[in-house]
Amino acid sequence: MAYTATLTPAGPVGTQYCVCKVELSICGQNLLDRDVTSKSDPFCVLFMEVNGKWVELDRTETAVNNLNPAFAKKFVIDYHFEEVQKLKFALFDQDKSSMQLYEHDFLGEFSCTLGMIVSSKKITRTLLLGNGKPAGKGMITIAAQELSDNRVITLSMAGRKLDKKDLFGKSDPFLEFYKPGDDGKWMLVHRTEVIKYTLDPVWKPFTVPLVSLCDGDVEKLIKVMCYDYDSDGGHDFIGELQTSVARMCEAQDAFPLELECINPKKQKKKKNYKNSGIIIVKSCKITRDFSFLDYILGGCQLMFTVGIDFTASNGNPRDPSSLHYINPMGTNEYLSAIWAVGQIIQDYDSDKMFPALGFGAQLPPDWKVSHEFAINFNPTNPFCSGVEGIVQAYSACLPHIRFYGPTNFSPIINHVARFAAQATQQQAASQYFILLIITDGVISDMDETRHAVVQASKLPMSIIIVGVGNADFAAMEFLDGDSRVLRSYTGEEAVRDIVQFVPFRDFRNAPKETLAKAVLAELPQQVVQYFKHQNLPPITSEPA
Repeated sequence: MAYTATLTPAGPVGTQYCVCKVELSICGQNLLDRDVTSKSDPFCVLFMEVNGKWVELDRTETAVNNLNPAFAKKFVIDYHFEEVQKLKFALFDQDKSSMQLYEHDFLGEFSCTLGMIVSSKKITRTLLLGNGKPAGKGMITIAAQELSDNRVITLSMAGRKLDKKDLFGKSDPFLEFYKPGDDGKWMLVHRTEVIKYTLDPVWKPFTVPLVSLCDGDVEKLIKVMCYDYDSDGGHDFIGELQTSVARMCEAQDAFPLELECINPKKQKKKKNYKNSGIIIVKSCKITRDFSFLDYILGGCQLMFTVGIDFTASNGNPRDPSSLHYINPMGTNEYLSAIWAVGQIIQDYDSDKMFPALGFGAQLPPDWKVSHEFAINFNPTNPFCSGVEGIVQAYSACLPHIRFYGPTNFSPIINHVARFAAQATQQQAASQYFILLIITDGVISDMDETRHAVVQASKLPMSIIIVGVGNADFAAMEFLDGDSRVLRSYTGEEAVRDIVQFVPFRDFRNAPKETLAKAVLAELPQQVVQYFKHQNLPPITSEPA
């Protein structure tokens, strides 16, 4: 049992791509009883794999005399979709007050990736001893929850009979919203646009995170201040009011909420002062701004398909100079790309059955060229079991096909798009399709491919292209719409950027994790963008 008992992670855990924080709740069931006179006193220790070593991140409290503990202390971890985050949960029976783990009796452990936990939301697994055998009937249950308040508030505001502040015309009113800061001072949260020449303004609806407006506390007082705009910056104060989000939420479209706008100085001076106008909350709605993790925890499955380029420009797979040559280490650039992307995506697909397709080869027995064939040669069931299954099918098919051409992408894109189109019938965010195309070069059917990508941009689908070898990949950069919007040959624009292109040569000498991060960095926002655009909630989500 080689554990490093450092309470601070060695080196940075994670990168700048951190999506959010995940809270893990731990329960144990039927734990081993290591105490003679009473039951075990278990505590749980969380380790993360950092540079090949298990590093302790945190521990729970000790549950006294309890073989079925539910620990109150939660583990909080930064979640990185584009990394394989390996975790180990080890349970011990506390015998002494020592921090050294070898001083305590071992009750069993369980290892998995954070991706496995969040894709299931809750898992229960058998605890294992150091020899790999079950720790009696001991089980561990791990539940994941995203730690963020994703509620947003949308307000429609208006004013009526506001005080006139300009000598030669009406006021130019705008509103400012404030919340109390930690230092007791009011802190500006939002400023509306200025409405010119009116005492009865109607401002555009605006949306802000609920955390920004009131720290997520709908009962907290907020202050609204109304000013008359002056171009020199010396805005004239019209009046103010205090309210809360809970109060503003009483406003309905047919029943607006009217609040008096008060100028305290005028109120003190004038006996018959009523107000400086009315601020109207026309509507106030709180909704959830769902994140990638909300969709995954809600049960969304990522459906992964691989498309492999078997065109002649790759070279004869038996020749060591070929891109398809499998070296003595059992790998090549195609296999490296499949592993890098597949090992992360597979955690998010419950059955782990992935279609693997090839293009640009002549197939037996009649040696016709195909741009969309199952590499396991089973067209009715092109699925491979896990990433290992794809790798096995790929290695097995190489001797049986003839590399040919041309390099046509559109058939495989359209193949996956047909399945993604069926998923558009979904009422909630249940499926999103990811096509990984690995290729050595220039696309022959650029017009058709552009058209296929533009059509696919309307579907729950993303395309990752990994370019292997040293060819000119300018056309691939063109498909990746990071710098400009992709257009079809008909002139139609892509609704959103769904292509991510990465040249493998940039990562040849980098750790394999680096390729996965670059390839998958944009995927979470592409998933969120699609489901938001379609107004689809997660399958299971809490009301706002």
